[in-house]
Amino acid sequence: MNVMTSVKTKENQSFEAWFAELKEDLYGLTGVFPHLEIEDYIETVMTSLYQKGESSKDHVYNELILKGLERMDEQEPDWTYVCARIYAKQLYEDVATRREPSPTGDYPSFQKLIYLLEEKGVYSSFILDSYTDEELHTLGQKLVPERDEFFNYIGLRTLADRYLAKGHDGELYELPQERFMIIAMTLMAKEPSSKRMQLIEEAYWAISNLYMTVATPTLSNAGKSYGQLSSCFIDTVDDSLQGIFDSNTDIANLSKSGGGIGVYLGKIRSKGSDIKGYKGVSSGVIPWMKQLNNTAVSVDQLGQRQGAIAVYLDVWHQDIFAFLDAKLNNGDERQRTHDLFTGVSLPDLFMEAVENREDWYLFDPHEVRTVMGFSLEDHYDEKEGSGSFREKYQACVDNPNLSKRAVPAIDIMKRVMISQLETGTPFMFYRDEVNRKNPNSHKGMVYCTNLCTEITQNQSPTTVEEEYTQDGKIITVKNPGDFVVCNLSSINLGKAVPDDVLERLIPIQVRMLDNVIDLNQIPVVQAEITNNHYRGIGLGTFGWHHLLAVQGIRWESEEAVSFADELYENISYLTIEASKELAKEKGAYPYMEGSKWHTGEYFLDRGYTQSSWHSLQQEVQQHGVRNGYMMAVAPNSSTSIIAGSTASIDPVFKKFYSEEKKNYKIPVTAPDLNEQTYWYYKSAYDIDQTWSIHQNAARQRHIDQSVSFNIYVKNSVQAKELLQLHLEAWRNKLKTTYYMRSTSTEDIEDCESCSS
Repeated sequence: MNVMTSVKTKENQSFEAWFAELKEDLYGLTGVFPHLEIEDYIETVMTSLYQKGESSKDHVYNELILKGLERMDEQEPDWTYVCARIYAKQLYEDVATRREPSPTGDYPSFQKLIYLLEEKGVYSSFILDSYTDEELHTLGQKLVPERDEFFNYIGLRTLADRYLAKGHDGELYELPQERFMIIAMTLMAKEPSSKRMQLIEEAYWAISNLYMTVATPTLSNAGKSYGQLSSCFIDTVDDSLQGIFDSNTDIANLSKSGGGIGVYLGKIRSKGSDIKGYKGVSSGVIPWMKQLNNTAVSVDQLGQRQGAIAVYLDVWHQDIFAFLDAKLNNGDERQRTHDLFTGVSLPDLFMEAVENREDWYLFDPHEVRTVMGFSLEDHYDEKEGSGSFREKYQACVDNPNLSKRAVPAIDIMKRVMISQLETGTPFMFYRDEVNRKNPNSHKGMVYCTNLCTEITQNQSPTTVEEEYTQDGKIITVKNPGDFVVCNLSSINLGKAVPDDVLERLIPIQVRMLDNVIDLNQIPVVQAEITNNHYRGIGLGTFGWHHLLAVQGIRWESEEAVSFADELYENISYLTIEASKELAKEKGAYPYMEGSKWHTGEYFLDRGYTQSSWHSLQQEVQQHGVRNGYMMAVAPNSSTSIIAGSTASIDPVFKKFYSEEKKNYKIPVTAPDLNEQTYWYYKSAYDIDQTWSIHQNAARQRHIDQSVSFNIYVKNSVQAKELLQLHLEAWRNKLKTTYYMRSTSTEDIEDCESCSS
């Protein structure tokens, strides 16, 4: 059978020569994957092409990929790498039709790509303004195309579909290593010229080896003429008409730029509260949630998906029951906000009331301010079992002039769990533990977390001081609040730890994150101000289950808990040390003085008494740290797919499954799946979640912010089992929990913005 003569092309090229070269390349894979039946695979593809009788190059490639994916299963997972190499070759040829091909067969000219895409308006002028032609040529020579071989098929496909630079007509121009180099160049552009090139090479080494990933907005937008680089934001809404509508505008602008947003609503008066002395006229938080819901739907993220907004309310707020029902699929649709995510802020005192089956009191925050002269949400328990929150709460309970409603605490918790099993939310925010561990408590409070529950930084509402006219213009004077910005990236534990590169990796990763702060152009001024005051970053991780499997550690074991404790302590040490070194070079963050970093309390709180930690504490107290917040573990589902590992600190759903896209399915196996690792990939829904909580408690001790921590249950779970998991999380001092993922809510999607 002469397949090459029977397959015809519609292109005016030497198809037979191309096909012969492709076939030779495929046979070359037998040396790379000797355990796979490459020759039989090629014959199968050729037979299929012969039967179809007519094909183009794209048909050949697609047939090769399709037949390769069909062979992929738990016993032969490496077909994904065969398909990735074929797809990479297809990408190279596709890009070559729009760019001048390289005579050496490597990537086309990197320098010419930058000029071409700047001319087309895809890249901003920032790159050409920042680098000389000589530097561009040198950096082009530093690209390592062979690192494209690290990708599996779904990883490379995801990167190409979503993140590689395309023209306005949707045609691809950029290749994977070029995207990584553009990110490195963007993030290091403002470094001193004496060491900038070396830092770019180091950043490129970290990203291109898949030792780490940058956040989705950075991965997508670095070097381009649109979008910003930060992932998530947190706003605190003032209890005023001006504040509510100004916040909505700010949220819309951030959503347009691709950010996910957390919104604290706890200062807004409840339904039936007074307005300017008129009793019973306030409609509470639900109407404002409806507005935010409309914003989420109408102002989408860069035209790719609808906005992602999470709203948070305190469990003592009188609107809490309506809030908890807002995502349910039954009841009054006028009270529903299906497109928002919800989270509830929980003090220790409430969890104690749940545990002891006691009553809980609900208040109107506006009335508390008016009658009591303080805001209940502005207090927390400074110590476990005692503190200003429970004192202020009891004062509210005891005051006969303050209206209140008593309900069994367990009834509220039941409504929480009903909503979680139906919708996956609300997220849980344990406010006392967060604020006790807040390294910047000298400058404010943390009221809630972000959309993905890993960011815990100081917040406050922005208020309008005055408005006046001057020279025919309207001048608005605002008192800027702390509007939180999340700058994220993540370590690929499944690759970086076995290769023993953490000591080299983390310093460049912290520098990259810190540079995002100075490069970003955030469309909300108070967010820029907050970002510069605290210089908060969120260095996280993914690939935890991958790492356990390759290390031969069972998830449900004390060994896994101890390993989490040791590993995250090491990551914490290296991160703080890197930020301290940056502070010596560039200066500490402006709010350093008086912080727990400055007083040393941060280290004492966590029991860091070893000599190495003591030395680091002394250096931090002397030189400061560059970043007021440093560590946070985000969900990073899409970027972990690109890097070929497992998401965040989550267990896998299945060892083998199909990732469903709009027009196709891609088979996926757990990473490094083989006879040795197979038994360590236990499904998330079969794992005793108590072990996951204990692992996360060990991890959380070393993370100054929080962790996107999912709880996995079967839809047959009993209420008392679910309650015990929540109590176990609280008792183990978790700061937050993310989705309650049950087998009936598997369609939950993580926030794309927070993926890092």
